Amino acid sequence: MLEKRVELEGMKVMEIEKCRNDIKKLREEIVSRNNSNFLDDNKKLSPCRAIPSYPTYHLSKETMEALRLPTFDAWQWEPSEMLSCLEHMYHDLGLVRDFNINPITLKRWLLCIQDNYRNNPYHNFRHCFCVTQMMYSMICLCSLQEKFTQMDILALMTAAVCHDLDHPGFNNMYQINARTEMALRYNDISPLENHHCAVAFQIFSRPDCNIFFNFDPEAFKQIRQETITLILATDMARHSEILKTFKQKVDNFDYTNKEHVACLKMVLIKCCDISNEVRPMEVAEPWVDCLLEEYFMQSDREKAEGLPVAPFMDREKVTKSTAQTGFIKFVLLPMFETVMKLFPQIEEVMVQPLRESRDRYEELKQIDDAMKEVG
Repeated sequence: MLEKRVELEGMKVMEIEKCRNDIKKLREEIVSRNNSNFLDDNKKLSPCRAIPSYPTYHLSKETMEALRLPTFDAWQWEPSEMLSCLEHMYHDLGLVRDFNINPITLKRWLLCIQDNYRNNPYHNFRHCFCVTQMMYSMICLCSLQEKFTQMDILALMTAAVCHDLDHPGFNNMYQINARTEMALRYNDISPLENHHCAVAFQIFSRPDCNIFFNFDPEAFKQIRQETITLILATDMARHSEILKTFKQKVDNFDYTNKEHVACLKMVLIKCCDISNEVRPMEVAEPWVDCLLEEYFMQSDREKAEGLPVAPFMDREKVTKSTAQTGFIKFVLLPMFETVMKLFPQIEEVMVQPLRESRDRYEELKQIDDAMKEVG
């Protein structure tokens, strides 16, 4: 049972608080930098502080096995426990060993990552964890370490961790229509995703949070470029473009072809980013409620500010069944079924749950439609 939870063995709460105060200061500096002239290179983050000792966590065998499965239920875990699980993934995949990552730096970085996710209904640290855990699950399930380089694996995991950093809870459509500073800064081109990348590498700019500290300049250039490419691929405005390109390659896929591998990695992070419906119904459905809550918050603000409102975000027009039926049928299933051509093993544990979820929401939609007619 997953009741064998993460056990705290190490230092006292005071030391955790000391670290969180350091990280809170870093977050304030990042916010301050983002609210000021972003192009002013003279504005630097504060010097790194002495790295404190951190508690040691141990995961049970049952937990480590469950982490490798798409059925993992993140709702049952506290943030500190999720941090320990993320740390375990980096060790288990051999990334700490192969890239000479300081284990204390890894802890410090993950704590800093957690503190730079906002408390949004959906785009929060738990979502970050779920996306990364699904990536870890796909790496294990599809034996990706036999097909990819370790640099590829590191980029996939790190991009998953960082992919929604400092998400404000309002999507690109809002940023562009409201002409926010973020949209102006990035010329309306994937403003959120560009911001997530910028915050990620602001954090990496601190030696005490830089898991790439021991990389030579060429290796750092490579991991930076690959991480940025993957985070930018999560912009749903690029969904059709990326999936179309992948479909053109999948039937004659060549792992020695860098373009093929790069495209597959973009599709993989996209799958993980929107993979909630792959999970069991009791795990997946609360995420729908969280996303709709965030959508409704945005559409309410858009109405108040006289901005365009997307029908799928309007509380007066959308229902859970309508939203999910279309999303599963036209976005999730076509993508996962295409990936299944390369990895048939995902059919039972990923594609079939999607089909069952589609059928369930279609039944709910029929009930909703019938009730509307009666009403």
